[in-house]
Amino acid sequence: MIDIKFIREHAEEVKANCVRRGFPIDLEGLLKLDADSRQLSQEAEALRAERNRLSKECAKDPSARDKVKQLKEVLSSKEEMLARIQNKIHQVVIRMPNMLAPDVPDGLDDSGNVELRKEGTIPTFDFKVRDHQELGELLGILDIPRGTKVAGAGFYYWKGKGAMLAQALYFWVQRVLVERGFTMFMTPCVAKERTLFGTGYLPFFADQTYNLEGEDLALIGTSEQTLVGYHADDVLDGASLPLCYTAFTPCFRTEAGSYGKASRGIFRVHQFHKVEQIVFCKPEDSVKYHEMCLANEEYILQQLGIPYHVVNVCVGDLGAPGYKKYDIEAWFAGFGGYREVTSNTNLTSFQSRRLNIRYKDGDTRDYVHTISATAVTDRVLIAIMENFQQEDGTVVIPEVLRPLCGFDRISPAGK
Repeated sequence: MIDIKFIREHAEEVKANCVRRGFPIDLEGLLKLDADSRQLSQEAEALRAERNRLSKECAKDPSARDKVKQLKEVLSSKEEMLARIQNKIHQVVIRMPNMLAPDVPDGLDDSGNVELRKEGTIPTFDFKVRDHQELGELLGILDIPRGTKVAGAGFYYWKGKGAMLAQALYFWVQRVLVERGFTMFMTPCVAKERTLFGTGYLPFFADQTYNLEGEDLALIGTSEQTLVGYHADDVLDGASLPLCYTAFTPCFRTEAGSYGKASRGIFRVHQFHKVEQIVFCKPEDSVKYHEMCLANEEYILQQLGIPYHVVNVCVGDLGAPGYKKYDIEAWFAGFGGYREVTSNTNLTSFQSRRLNIRYKDGDTRDYVHTISATAVTDRVLIAIMENFQQEDGTVVIPEVLRPLCGFDRISPAGK
């Protein structure tokens, strides 16, 4: 959420940002409401001071009681008008997108994302390459039909060595992050409306949310929601910053509007699993920790031996809460191209203003900045399957995961 004071003082910059992000706004109307609000606030404050002064004189001057009564009526009317105007301002501001970093590229969709670098060697094969769905069925480690039977389309089972590989990956990634200073959490898998609003998922991604009927709760789409919400209304000790948190959770998204996209297998589903990185930091440090989270993501993929490229996400593919976002797209041999596996967003003070998360350091008191970055999801598992497949369907396990898996490959039955 953008501070109304910032909007007032940087009106042309805010207007240009809204135009670039495709957000229609009557900025002149908003600034008029803001001016009216400040004027009414001053008038109300003056009336309160006068009422308090006269109240002290009532014992000596009974006629002052009538004046106090009149002032209360006028003050009540002013306060009602002020509340209505402030609500109108609030309803506009909570829907405004965050400001953009200067180097966010133009573009209407993900085709406008700008490649920053490629890493790793794309594998070559002298046999017909299988995708992860075919491999999963051949190896008996991924069962989509029974996921559909039990829960509907967009759900699936990891089983046997597939489930063991998944657990090994998620544990290994969390251990990497803990070694790099992150605190590990196990969080709720539901969150209240205020938490979803505060993290920016409402109203901007309302169509992606599974709500629980009759409850002020929804299934989380990411542990970002519960980890950032953990500090709602807190004043953090500036000396303790940054706070770096990680959690592994199932995540639930409706994927509304995703039909027709390349979604064979489990690349785009209603339930998936994710290890998240969350950072709370001082405003002047958010660029640094945004880059730190990206370095963590790259380290993980490099250790797994998965080729990838990093893209600077364009304005049309950047969600409203984001200031700047990096995506990493891994190479999927069965798909024959790069596909997104992580997203890493600097949200500046957008979430902390909505959730009232501040820090205090000496005389400084301000809103923290937050970073939300994927560490790993099931998509990395299927990238492992597709990139490390052998001609008979065997999948070779990355070396870093072998001690946790207890095996170095998954082969078809009888192999």
